Amino acid sequence: MDKNILLAIRHMGSATALAKAIGVSPQTVCFWRDKKRKISADHCSAIERVTNGIVTRKDLRPNNYMYTWPELADNHKRTNQ
Repeated sequence: MDKNILLAIRHMGSATALAKAIGVSPQTVCFWRDKKRKISADHCSAIERVTNGIVTRKDLRPNNYMYTWPELADNHKRTNQ
């Protein structure tokens, strides 16, 4: 299971509530939770927004967030130098 999606689900109250907040089906959220599908970049941004940053785009895409959101990569470079 994906711990970050679990955190988002808990924050929103349920998989259904998260799904409704970001405009996807509850089944889609469950697929993400169970690692059966990857979360699209658009949905990562939506999850970050509806969780008020508790679950971030970086959390959801730790290996490639810097390619999708280069502004986050710039922050990462500055803080790690």
